[in-house]
Amino acid sequence: MDAATGSVAADSLAPKRVGSLMFPIAQAHVDRVVLVSDDDIRRAQRTLWEGLRLVAEPGGSTAFAALLSGAYRPADSERVAVVVSGANATAVNFAA
Repeated sequence: MDAATGSVAADSLAPKRVGSLMFPIAQAHVDRVVLVSDDDIRRAQRTLWEGLRLVAEPGGSTAFAALLSGAYRPADSERVAVVVSGANATAVNFAA
């Protein structure tokens, strides 16, 4: 079944279909999924730029957006790692 797309991170995080190889892996290892808004993603990108001068593509800053927005709240003893990617980033004006 095709999935609707249309957000700032659609190119990297909203494939039209989930692959037959990937889906069983996700079923076995993903406990839950959280959603973040386009505004959360843009805020994460801006925060990464302002704080670290790190340019991140929308899909590459989404995990950070989940933490920053509170959509994902780690347990007290939980260790969290976030991979940030900027390989497909384009020039962004964070002043807006």
